Amino acid sequence: MRTAAVSRSRALKFVLMIGALSFFADFTYEGSRSILGPYLALLQASGATVAIVTGLGELAQYGLRLVSGRTADLTGRFWPITIFGYVVQMLSVPALALAGNWPTAAVLIILERMGRAIRNPPRDAMLSHAAKEIGYGWAFGVHEAMDQSGALFGPLAVATVLAWRGEYRLAFAALLVPGLICLALLLIARWLYPRPEEMEVEVPNVQAKGLPRVFWVYLAGASLVAAGFADFPLIAYHFEKVDSVSAEWVPIAYAVAMAVSGTGSLVFGRLFDRLGIGILVPLTLLTALFAPLVFWGGFWVALLGAALWGLGMGVHESIIPAAVAPMVPRQRRASAYGLFTAGYGLFWFLGSAGMGLLYDWSVGAAVVFCVIAELTAIPVFLVVRHEYAAIRKDAQ
Repeated sequence: MRTAAVSRSRALKFVLMIGALSFFADFTYEGSRSILGPYLALLQASGATVAIVTGLGELAQYGLRLVSGRTADLTGRFWPITIFGYVVQMLSVPALALAGNWPTAAVLIILERMGRAIRNPPRDAMLSHAAKEIGYGWAFGVHEAMDQSGALFGPLAVATVLAWRGEYRLAFAALLVPGLICLALLLIARWLYPRPEEMEVEVPNVQAKGLPRVFWVYLAGASLVAAGFADFPLIAYHFEKVDSVSAEWVPIAYAVAMAVSGTGSLVFGRLFDRLGIGILVPLTLLTALFAPLVFWGGFWVALLGAALWGLGMGVHESIIPAAVAPMVPRQRRASAYGLFTAGYGLFWFLGSAGMGLLYDWSVGAAVVFCVIAELTAIPVFLVVRHEYAAIRKDAQ
């Protein structure tokens, strides 16, 4: 009979294994995304084409998560669906080196987003089984820290290749290496942990049918946070437009934000396990300050705002998904993650679009929108904290 210590050790090793493959996955696709715009321009795509292609990719990414999560729950084939998604994503990126025109590149860009959509809900569901043993916040925090490390080093590696040879195709081709490493680690994880659900010794004491009310309330609060959270390209666009941060400092600001995000994921994950979902209230209040700082501040104030933006990303990627697992029945976690991330992504998209329109009209209006949307989520999180306390207690 396994001891509790052995169970926790095995669960932690699984989290680290998934974190390692996520490092190389992010290294691959974030590296490619850092140069997609210039590459499409090189292939004679218009600005409108770039916007439409990337928009369709994001729409496909979040819409397919509903299907992927539901399919995983109905069939129980978490690993095959996850592996298929990773294969599609990891091979689509280096294939961009072979694209001879922008329509071909557009198809590959959308395929990469589709692969990510397919693999995320079943992967997060499997991760949640290990998280039950070592703490949901800590597990998702460790995973996100490793994930964001890949997001930091991938673009830097691509920049190095471009500085060396100045060839976009070579940069995409070089990303085949981390992509193959990711797939190799994925197959090893499948071999070592064929049934991750067995790591969850106890089943959370929640209703087995449907999704509880607290899940929907929480989704509403998280959606408000997503709607008010600016995309970094808009922030970088503002830096360039008003010259508050020079062009050579923009990637440094992004790198700092990613470093803060990864570190924050670890710290906030641990705080979530100790203090509960109520930690979202002060963190939301703090990260809401990013908007006035980045859009109204000078150089140093804007960099501080970028760091707070990264802090918010750490919250988005660690605490927010970690809190979902104990809210929902074990048998419906993949569906819940698919639904949650689809709704979350939809409101992020709508908020970003609205923010962009407001920005063109008035920078102040965009800032006010960001802050109000973020702060409006706080009373919702207070309601969730009350309902979540009993569920979290039963899930421990």
